[in-house]
Parts: sequence; C-alpha cells; structure tokens
Amino acid sequence: MRYVVAVAETNSFTRAAERCLVVQSALSHQVARLERELGARLFERTSRRVRLTPAGEAFLPAARQCLDAAERAAAEVAAAVGEIRGRLAVGLITTVAAADVPGALRDFRGRYPHVRVSLRVGASEDLVEKVVQGSLDLAFLGLPTNSRPRGVAVHELARDRHVAVVAPGHPLAAETSVDLRRLSSETFVDLPAGTYGRAQSDLAFAAAGLERDVAFEVTSADFIDRLVGQDLGVALLPSAYAPRLTGVTTIEVTDAPGRVEYVVWSRFGRSPATSAFLDVLGIAPGA
Repeated sequence: MRYVVAVAETNSFTRAAERCLVVQSALSHQVARLERELGARLFERTSRRVRLTPAGEAFLPAARQCLDAAERAAAEVAAAVGEIRGRLAVGLITTVAAADVPGALRDFRGRYPHVRVSLRVGASEDLVEKVVQGSLDLAFLGLPTNSRPRGVAVHELARDRHVAVVAPGHPLAAETSVDLRRLSSETFVDLPAGTYGRAQSDLAFAAAGLERDVAFEVTSADFIDRLVGQDLGVALLPSAYAPRLTGVTTIEVTDAPGRVEYVVWSRFGRSPATSAFLDVLGIAPGA
C-alpha cells in the first residue's frame, strides 16, 4: 500500500522507488502482485505517463487510511511506554496571531525529537477539510464571528476586529478612524471570493447594505500589504496581524468586521503527538 501511494503521488514508478528506498523492479513487482490479489489494475502504464485507473482511485483513500492507522498504532504503543513518536502535521492560515506557532513548533521539537513535524499553509476551509480527512492533525483557522468549524474538535483562541490598511500617502492615512461606508468607495485588495478570510469583510459590507470593488485577489495575506503599499487599493486585515505589516498605515474601523481564531483537531481521537502539541500550547483539549 505504501508503494501504491508513492506511485500515485509521484506519477512515476522510478520516483516512487527512490522515495521508498527500493529498486524499481522490486516496487513494480509488489504493485503487480497487489493488483493480482485485488483482481484489478490500479495504474495505467504507458511509456510517457502513469496514472490511476478508476479502481486505483477507489483504492487510494483506503490505502492512506490504513497506513495512517498503522502509523497511529505504532505511535500509541510508543506513548504507552513513555515515548512520543509518529508524525505531527500542522496547518495554519498566514494571518494567525493568537498563537506563536513557530515558537510552539520549536519547543515541541526540542521536547519530542522523534516526531516528524510538517507544516502546511492554506485557507481555513481547506485546512478544516484536511483535518477531517486525517491528512492534518490540527490546524489554526480564522473565521467570521457567525461561523464555527464543523466536523472537528474546536478550541477558541481569540476574537479580533479588522483595521483598514492604506498606503502612507493615501488620503485616509491621516485619519484616526473610518467607517465601512467611507471605505466602500475605495478599490480593495482581498483574499479570493468564497474563502472564510474574504467572507469576514464581505459579510460586514453586506450587513451594512454596501457594495465594494475588489480589484485585486491574492491567495496569501502576505502579498496584500505589498499591493496596498503601492497604493493600488486598500484592505481590511485583523488588528492583531497588523503589527507584522510594513510600508503601510493602519486605521481603526468604527464598524469593523470581526473574526475568531480557532485551533481544531480530529473529533475522533487525538494522536499522542497532537495531545503533546496542545500541551505545549497550554491548551487543555476538554476546555
């Protein structure tokens, strides 16, 4: 099953063998043997490409679940004798501010050097889905105040309000505060439509009966301040994240949208590594 997953992820028997540290002939033989046992071909092989068959598409999720279960079982045995092993896959949004994730990962690796740590940055809605599927152990999210993550265990970290972000030479830069009606006449830089990060602002403008022009959509908040700094538009970002911005001016918004930061993990049980990381964060899972 590990060989099948490797071939599916690399689209190559050669690269899969390199990843699995075996010779290609041995890997190919084992995959062919599994196909005979299943009575179906898992891959279509040509001289130019390798891709999953419909049977392979059906087999792959179950294979991943079995491998994850085997890894979890080994980690549970290690934890029972006092050692934390296995993996810790963490997801986060770029604007997370309620937790020092890099610092926590540093402390965690210092305490538990035998755990393989990985990190994925993405949008909140995608990270929740990956926690549900099991490809992430836990994730840090930012959601509108009227939303709550579904299908996962949830711990609220903090609540925050947005501030307006403008170029230093923008006419609003000298103001101490502004409202959504005044901002609605500006061109905006924001995250893609349909994401939780975008929804925080969209819902606030809609509730106020206002429309706005989002001319620049970016997938990462890290790029927003660069566009705003060139006076291409204005933005709304969480106030706790604002101190990280450079080359821009922030302004209080009197009727600002809010957001809630959460950390989430599987509601069907935590791995020993996940429990240990929550402990590093000072989070009691039942709290």
